Amino acid sequence: MKRILIIQTAFLGDVILATPLVSELNRLFPNSEIDFLVKKGNESLLANNPKLKTVHVFDKSNGKWKSLFGLIKQFRKYNYNLVINLHRFGSSGLIAGLSKGENRYGFNKNPFSFLYSKSFNHTIGDDTHEVERNLSIIKEFGAVSKSRPELFPSEEEKQSISELTVGNYYCIAPASVWFTKQLPINKWIELIQTLPQQDKIYLIGGKDDFDLCETLAKKNTTHNIKILAGELSLLMSAALMEKATRNYMNDSGPLHLASSVNASVTAFFCSTTPSFGFGPLSEDSKVLEVNNLDCRPCGLHGYRTCPKGHFKCAEEIEIN
Repeated sequence: MKRILIIQTAFLGDVILATPLVSELNRLFPNSEIDFLVKKGNESLLANNPKLKTVHVFDKSNGKWKSLFGLIKQFRKYNYNLVINLHRFGSSGLIAGLSKGENRYGFNKNPFSFLYSKSFNHTIGDDTHEVERNLSIIKEFGAVSKSRPELFPSEEEKQSISELTVGNYYCIAPASVWFTKQLPINKWIELIQTLPQQDKIYLIGGKDDFDLCETLAKKNTTHNIKILAGELSLLMSAALMEKATRNYMNDSGPLHLASSVNASVTAFFCSTTPSFGFGPLSEDSKVLEVNNLDCRPCGLHGYRTCPKGHFKCAEEIEIN
């Protein structure tokens, strides 16, 4: 197999959880050239990955369909032996299905899976991890069932945060795209009060998370808190997490950043559940959640507000 393309144009966590597929394909076909397609904004995650030849970007800013058919035209010239689409939305299915790849594999939930050479089941809720679901696509080639994701912060990125990693410190990523996947601020305050006052606490996330982090910092004046939201690249954040005494995350992208560097992590699962397959993969990991709620889980991705109005799945989590 000379050339392989992997497609994952979903969220950053989905891209991170696709990296074991890169590793396995590289192990199984060490002489193959492996390319990867991501949506614009996620390409930095795959920087420095020695197992990839080219990272392609699906950039919709100049028109979704123009970019989509441009990629199809480009990929047809590469004569891929194997195209694997991990995304279950139509646009990625079209790209994979019309790529003219010799073998086109993907999940049967994609509306264009009829264009694939072979399609695979994708079942959520049976405790199968997303990494295992992804690797099931190449099981016929001898893939192992489960492995941890991996990212590759550069030496320059590691050096740029070296002053931050002196001494004991904790990383907290308090935000989530979805309200019902985000631990409430009163719970974050409760958590911070359990941490040693002499140790540093870094509040991390994107620039859109700054206001939440600032509010959290102002309510915890007894601790040494530094807001880094919006200041670090994704790979710099991963490198910072790697050396932290512990990291605290929601069921969101930063959790998978932690897994990628095998960082110690505690994950809060509010409206969602690890049985969906997106739990932590670090060797030292812990999940805190509320069990035996008949309304949980209420959805795969979460909601803007609690459908029941009480948000017990978050408010009743015991911080320990």
